[in-house]
Amino acid sequence: MDVPLQIAFKNLESSEFLETLIRERVARLERYHDHIVGCRVLVEVPYRAPAGGKVPIGISVEVEVPGAKSIVAKDQEERHDSKNDHTAVVNRTFDKVQRQLEDHSSIRRGEVKVHESDGTTGRIVRLFPDQNYGFIEVAGSPDLYFTRNAVVSGSYDDLAVGESVRVTVATTEGPMGPQASSVRRIGQEAELR
Repeated sequence: MDVPLQIAFKNLESSEFLETLIRERVARLERYHDHIVGCRVLVEVPYRAPAGGKVPIGISVEVEVPGAKSIVAKDQEERHDSKNDHTAVVNRTFDKVQRQLEDHSSIRRGEVKVHESDGTTGRIVRLFPDQNYGFIEVAGSPDLYFTRNAVVSGSYDDLAVGESVRVTVATTEGPMGPQASSVRRIGQEAELR
């Protein structure tokens, strides 16, 4: 790394155990990207638990790499999940960063996913706006998972259940099974030509 690792604790005492775990996870990140410019980690108490010994934590990790916006991942424990062993939340957050670094490295190496050129038509069957994802029904296939980032031209907020869309199916599965790599509103296709 060009810039030394920065670890900050907010609203809680610093922890040698957490610092060691974070340093180990940052060292592992360098396996997934050949040039990490810098990394900042913030460990904080997102909210105070009522009188009790269990203090949940939140963690934010920001990694800078050349040729991309900063890679950011955040996670936090729920009050009832906190057992004063914060290993799980740290690992989950760094796993998110790792996946983003792997994707960025693949794009830089030119390992771009190959898709069908024109895609297929589907219909939106479920939307979860608060979580930024949804599902599309496509004939002869299980429902396709898609995220806000897969929607072309940032028109996720304009989508509605029952609407027909043009879908490009990804070559790999996502966290919820088969996924769409791009989703375009059918009326939008003519606007872009």
